[in-house]
Amino acid sequence: MMRAVLAAAALALSLPATAAHAAERPEAVPQVLPMGVAVSALPLAVEDRTGYQRTSFKHWNAGDIPADGCNTRAEVLLSEAVEYPQIGPGCALTGGVWWSYYDDTTVTNASGLDIDHMVPLAEAWDSGASSWTAQRREAYANDQGQLSSLVAVTARSNRSKADQDPAEWLPPAPDALCRYGAEWTATKLRWGLAADGAERERLLDIAAGCGGTEVEFTPAP
Repeated sequence: MMRAVLAAAALALSLPATAAHAAERPEAVPQVLPMGVAVSALPLAVEDRTGYQRTSFKHWNAGDIPADGCNTRAEVLLSEAVEYPQIGPGCALTGGVWWSYYDDTTVTNASGLDIDHMVPLAEAWDSGASSWTAQRREAYANDQGQLSSLVAVTARSNRSKADQDPAEWLPPAPDALCRYGAEWTATKLRWGLAADGAERERLLDIAAGCGGTEVEFTPAP
């Protein structure tokens, strides 16, 4: 993937507008920047859950390849398999091996996995998605255009996380922290979503302990 690495000072000034207006760009350019700079670029706003319903985000849809008979959940499972499963009628998956990085756990049955929205649907609503069209919310809920947006993890870890942001929940595996902070930030920047004060401060704390960690994202179409 082609990468555009911009000077940190320029990004700190220009990135929020870039993320906020991603939908206006016909061909978004991938961006890579230090984690601290990326977190600082997140728009700051008070979150508001008024009117939220999970059904406002249609998922799982027919996925990126409707002809394959697999929905988004199954396509993510196939793309993240460490050992590829067999695909049966109706895209039933048997066999296969996956690694859940949240809790450093190997999983050998697809039914033991959830597909986590890196930024949960409720958190996305709170952070700006409440003003989106139904079509954009569906695109968000089924986003396979950036690997960090959807991730296969153990059902246990996903349900522990629920709709909490990094100020409230972090993955239990010690080696997961920097990756998780970077991927959370990348997802919010991709979709032009804001952060609240506590969330942003926690992400900055994580960034301070993750020297050399980069955030890679492509503004959503």
